[in-house]
Amino acid sequence: MRITPRRLAVGMSLWIPNLFSGIRVRRFSPDWTHATVELHVNVFTRNYVKTAFGGSMSAMTDPYFFMLVMHQLGRDYVVWDTRGEIEFLKPGRGVLTAEFSVPKERAADIRERAHGGAKVLEWFETEITDRHGDVVARVRREVYVREKKRVTAARDT
Repeated sequence: MRITPRRLAVGMSLWIPNLFSGIRVRRFSPDWTHATVELHVNVFTRNYVKTAFGGSMSAMTDPYFFMLVMHQLGRDYVVWDTRGEIEFLKPGRGVLTAEFSVPKERAADIRERAHGGAKVLEWFETEITDRHGDVVARVRREVYVREKKRVTAARDT
């Protein structure tokens, strides 16, 4: 059974690390080009000064770029999230939101560069905003992509 964007969003929201971290996946677009994720700042997700814990903000951005890339490229590619950077700009309170976007053209470019087994390291960026639309943090995530060896080998024979 292939997973649908709706089922993945529900499953990711109910996944224990996200559920108890106040992270809710609002949606994956039907074409896997976009995702929306929220962090509900509460007693479990805030720090000593009662603002969003930085680890929770990092966790809310962890897998989504790689998931969008993985679903667009398909089963013939290895896709990992390899690195992340976060720049905190202001205290986060209430509900924080991050939007993730991987346009089809960018996924096609990555597929082309990974053709033949080449390693591709691609940086993606997003912002975490509060309910007023103010930017709380800027996040960068690096995604690793490589065509699977069995695919490259089958093509070479």
